[in-house]
Amino acid sequence: MFNSKQIEKNTKIYTNRHEAFRALLGGIGTGNISLDNTGAFNDFEVLNHPDKGLKIPYTFFSLYYAEKNGENKKCCILETEPREKYCKALGYPSGYLYGLPRMESCKIKTNYPFFVYEFEKEELPLEVKLQAYTPFIPLDSQNSGMPVAQMKYSVTNRSDQTVNVSVCGTMYNFTGFTSYDGYDRLYQDGIPVNSFIENDGLSGLYFESSEIDKKSVNYGNLALFSSNENITVKPYWQDGGWWDGAEEFWQNFSKTGRLTRCVKSEAVGSNVIGSDAPRKIGSLCASEVLIPGETKEFVFYLGWYFPNRYGWWPDGHCREAEEKEHNKIWQNYYSTIWKSAKDVVEYFFKNEKELCHFSSLFSNALYSTTLDPDIIESLVSSITVLRSNTCFRISNGHFFGWEGCFEHAGSCAGTCTHVWNYAQTMAFLFPDLERSARRIEFLEETDSTGNMAFRAKRLLDGKKWDMLPATDGQLGSILRVYREWKFSGDDNFLREIWDKVVLALEHSIEIWDQDKDGVLEAQQHNTYDIEFYGINSLTNSIFYATLEAASQMAQYLGDAQKAKTWHELFLHGRSKMDALLWNGSYYEQLLSEKIDTYKYQYGMGCLSDQLLGQELAHLYGIGYILPEEHARRAVYEIYKNNYCKSLEKHESVQRTYAYPDEGGLVLCSWPKGGRPKQPFVYSDEVWSGIEYQVAVHLIYEGYIDEAMEIVHTIRKRHNGTRRSPYNENECGNHYARSMAAWGLLVALSGFRFDLCKDNIEFHPKTNVEKFLCFYSTGKEWGIYKEGEIIPFYKKKLS
Repeated sequence: MFNSKQIEKNTKIYTNRHEAFRALLGGIGTGNISLDNTGAFNDFEVLNHPDKGLKIPYTFFSLYYAEKNGENKKCCILETEPREKYCKALGYPSGYLYGLPRMESCKIKTNYPFFVYEFEKEELPLEVKLQAYTPFIPLDSQNSGMPVAQMKYSVTNRSDQTVNVSVCGTMYNFTGFTSYDGYDRLYQDGIPVNSFIENDGLSGLYFESSEIDKKSVNYGNLALFSSNENITVKPYWQDGGWWDGAEEFWQNFSKTGRLTRCVKSEAVGSNVIGSDAPRKIGSLCASEVLIPGETKEFVFYLGWYFPNRYGWWPDGHCREAEEKEHNKIWQNYYSTIWKSAKDVVEYFFKNEKELCHFSSLFSNALYSTTLDPDIIESLVSSITVLRSNTCFRISNGHFFGWEGCFEHAGSCAGTCTHVWNYAQTMAFLFPDLERSARRIEFLEETDSTGNMAFRAKRLLDGKKWDMLPATDGQLGSILRVYREWKFSGDDNFLREIWDKVVLALEHSIEIWDQDKDGVLEAQQHNTYDIEFYGINSLTNSIFYATLEAASQMAQYLGDAQKAKTWHELFLHGRSKMDALLWNGSYYEQLLSEKIDTYKYQYGMGCLSDQLLGQELAHLYGIGYILPEEHARRAVYEIYKNNYCKSLEKHESVQRTYAYPDEGGLVLCSWPKGGRPKQPFVYSDEVWSGIEYQVAVHLIYEGYIDEAMEIVHTIRKRHNGTRRSPYNENECGNHYARSMAAWGLLVALSGFRFDLCKDNIEFHPKTNVEKFLCFYSTGKEWGIYKEGEIIPFYKKKLS
């Protein structure tokens, strides 16, 4: 079915020298734990808020090896040597265990959702691999939203001796977590309790806290289980001061490859550090005997369950008054499906065959494509946004997203309509979640006048976002209703929200097209966090795509008059705007007064987003909403003027997302002069989300090489050295706008969809022989191969 050579060709490989590499493990709305370039756990972000850089001490896997006769014992941490600079005043803490032996190197193969670490250590006659993953199945948001990760170590005996091998998982019970001292100790609510549990083929450690309110945001539990049969356990490390527990554990494990339960030390001596709050650390060990050439697996499951979260602002950056105002606690959706971390792990174990099967099918379908490997990695990077703290679901299943994540807080709440304008990944993989977002935007956040709040606050915080609506966001939400309807064929969804869609469009015309000539000219708040004045093609192109989409929806629902009115407004408006703004090369901004009358405009500038509405119209099957020759010329001018192979000559006082020795596409340039004294505030920045949307549009207009140059530049910036391949940031990590990347697949495959008519088509934009790509609709997913559609998964009807 799949071409293994093609999959291998498309598999990106990293090593322990790629210090920025992070592999996120976790489901949609669950938070995540990352594996870094060494194979160590990092970024513990499972506590319902981001925590970049948070390492939980004494949480690791270790390996024991000895020949059958007990000779040649070796023991090490299953990570490579750290490459951190020595900069801590007290040295690196015991909790990191940097003083213990480690593997020498590793190679990391990425076939999302699977990450495979291949470890090497010259003196060890073993081949050691780790496969880590969390289930990921498009169209199955529940099983793709599990707070769990599987860690499967495969060990092969390369010696001519029979050997004993043990793999041991160790975890600090960090339930009730409040803070970390940066060295060896956590501060926690409640009293941590570790328990050993055996049940139906699983055994392991269950971590919880007593004396903590189950409704508290700090309440939760953890599970570290194994399906191996030969298990020994140390539920608690030895209590004591300093690093007594670590000393006892290592002596125990390194001598025998097995664990014995601790008894309290009877030795006399000072107990200086934290005797009133002992660390609650537990270890679980799986042991096997391997004959020469034999491979055995050591399978561990790590589950977490932190059911309670804030939904709006509390993020550590707010003033105290704001913190008190926005303190409503919500339940995570996953806590309505599973009742504990133990429950999650048991579910995973019982359903592992099916979960792994469909996750593997997805991975193979994606990586067997004949598209460029950089395209695939851009798609994968966009998927990780969904599985980061950027996204969450509350107990009734409603989906919400931040714009991105600060190091320890969400960045800009409420599924911001103008940022999510660009995002395509969730719509093409989990359309039920997108429909949830649309229902909230129209049924909850659009008032009786048609004014839509661009941040979904009412459900989460009880109040509407008190700010003027965003022109691009409100119009874009209407356009996304069309996408969701066409992609799913869900007439009930369309009828459910149609009245509010009509209100929102009529309100948009009323406040932004005040003379009803089809050209928006009134003050327009937009995704750059400022107001545009006069006439611009960014908001107007979205307006025209929206009018055409709304006209088609109205016609389908039997309202011929609205369909006619909106279509005629579209025809008149696009013709007038084109005449007013086209300068022979691209579309400018037209102001009735001098450019510097208003701050933060762009005037004669070449705006990278000037054709956003046309790009969205292509993606959603609407076609050209601007003159074809002008759209084609303008998108090439954006590439020619705004793309820099090197930013060394680009001057900017704004935020820096790309360094001078890197390339990137800037948001605006002024090739004809006329730069305002104070141009719009982000004009000189580089945002991958906008780079992707321009690349997608270039593909639609036939500029494949130019589009690929932009994509290659993004991937070069995110090559694991300075930045993780799976974290594209803007105003925060894992930024939602970067999910524009999924449009690359849609554009290159020439994918067209109309599930209202159960029709999909492919018109590949590449000259590759035997073209193959992944595809998905709201009803199924699979591969398109040489003219044949091969579905692998059909959505189960509710």
